[in-house]
Amino acid sequence: SEQVCEWINRGVGERRSTTWTLDPVDGTKGFLRHDQYAVAFALIVDGIVQIGVLGCPELEGAQRPVSGGAGSLLLAVRGQGTWTQSLSDANSPWTRLSVSGITDAAQARLLRSVEKGHTDTGGIGDLVRTLGVTADPVPMDSQAKYAVLAAGGGDVLLRLLSPSRPDYREMVWDQAAGSIVVEEAGGRVSDLDGKPLNFSQGRTLAANRGVLATNGRLHDALLTGLKQIKA
Repeated sequence: SEQVCEWINRGVGERRSTTWTLDPVDGTKGFLRHDQYAVAFALIVDGIVQIGVLGCPELEGAQRPVSGGAGSLLLAVRGQGTWTQSLSDANSPWTRLSVSGITDAAQARLLRSVEKGHTDTGGIGDLVRTLGVTADPVPMDSQAKYAVLAAGGGDVLLRLLSPSRPDYREMVWDQAAGSIVVEEAGGRVSDLDGKPLNFSQGRTLAANRGVLATNGRLHDALLTGLKQIKA
C-alpha cells in the first residue's frame, strides 16, 4: 500500500502539456448509497480535454437510472462526437449521443448535486424562480449528470458555489471527462461567468468559478439568470 501511495504522489510535480486524469469512484457517497456514481478518465493536452470516458454502472442508455441495470459506457473524442455502449455487452453497437433541443428555459430539466456541501441549493431555487422553470431540479451524484445531459435526458447542469465553501475550486478529475462528453454531444460547458473551463492550472480549475453545462441552446439564458441572482 505504501508503494501505491508513492506512485500516486508522483502526480503532484510540475505541470505538463499532456496529462491523464482518473477518478476511479466519482460520487463516492452515491456509490455507498447504491445510487449514481461513475468511473471517469480523461486526456488533457495543453489545457484542453481531448478524450473523455465515463463508466456509469447505474445508468441505462446513458440517461435512465436503473439500479443493477446494464450500465452505460460513454466515449468522447474531440471532433468525433460522443458515443455510448452498454456496459454489460462489449459487442453491443455504439450509439451517438445528442443533447436535447429545448430552447425555452422555463421547460429546462435541471440537474444538480445531491450533497448540499457541493452546491448552493438556495441559489438554485432562486434561479429556478427567476427563469420560471416549472420542473423540480433533479439531484444526482457524480459525473453521471454529464452523461444524462449528453443523452438528452436533462438540459442544464449546475455547480453553484456552496455558501459554506465560497472559495472552492473544482478538481480537474471531477469535470474533465464529463465536460467533453457534453461538448461533443452538442452542448456547452463554462464556469458561472461564461468562461471556458481552464484545465491548465494544475489539480484545480483555479481560473474558474463553479460549472454551468447546458444543451447549448439554453446557455446564454442561464448565464443571464445567474447574473440576475448574483451567483
